[in-house]
Amino acid sequence: MRILVTGAAGFLGSNLTDRLLALGHHVLGIDNYATGEHENIAHLQGNPRFEFHQLDICTPFDLGPVDAIYNMASPASPPEYLRLAIETLRVGSVGVENTLKLAEKYKANYLHASTSECYGDPLEHPQRESYWGNVNPVGPRSVYDESKRFAEAMVMAYHRARGVNTHLVRIFNTYGPRLHPSDGRVISNFIMQALKNDPITIYGDGTQTRSFCYVDDLLDGILLLAASDEHLPVNIGNPGEFTILECAEEVLKITGSNSKLVFAPLPEDDPTRRRPDITKAKNLLGWEPKISLHEGLSRALPYFQQMLAAGH
Repeated sequence: MRILVTGAAGFLGSNLTDRLLALGHHVLGIDNYATGEHENIAHLQGNPRFEFHQLDICTPFDLGPVDAIYNMASPASPPEYLRLAIETLRVGSVGVENTLKLAEKYKANYLHASTSECYGDPLEHPQRESYWGNVNPVGPRSVYDESKRFAEAMVMAYHRARGVNTHLVRIFNTYGPRLHPSDGRVISNFIMQALKNDPITIYGDGTQTRSFCYVDDLLDGILLLAASDEHLPVNIGNPGEFTILECAEEVLKITGSNSKLVFAPLPEDDPTRRRPDITKAKNLLGWEPKISLHEGLSRALPYFQQMLAAGH
């Protein structure tokens, strides 16, 4: 198939592009490098089934007929979406509609990368797809949370009103190679601090929880969802729930670091609990994650070691 991947130079977009190419597809990759990195796709130069176009999906574009669109474009780490607040809102609104128009025009299968942040700081635990969320619409994080919530509404509108074959994946915390070493997310922060033997920064008291999914497991779920008949959101994440302190201890174990733990104030509206209910994904797609946190961290470690050696 001829497949369009937006955000193709980002962490998830570049890993997805590799997977689609391995399956024999022709991939059109798009990125404006707002947060994507050229080095994530540099290894694909010269691949006859990969085309890259540096452009912003908030500006209308058309690269010709495509069979499928995977919309992965958006800043996703707190420091980046706070820095690019307006751009984040635009890519989740204007950018999403531009890609949906292409899906409608070419009758392409469409998958949108949504997020567990749609649930905000959840009052329901674990989070099921039927939960409407607890989101502060005017807080600092709202630029990301509300852009993703609006995007889901836009995707469903194009499905219901225009007949576009759409899919919504709600992605929970994911990590692995190409997660930017300084993007401010828990895993990358902890591993880089540990490798440098710097203090590991714990925000709050460390009792808040996250559920960490290794990127290969996530991609398995995304591809199964894209091939399904489901149009409503589906959680794809690892239901193994860890406190931030437990995650830090696991990182110290796999790195052999001597780093000490230090504590800092919890950012505003930072979710205190995060765990997906993946019953729907199990029943609908036959999917569940296979890679434990320990194994996933061990797989990701060489990438972060390379980044440190390269001066990141």
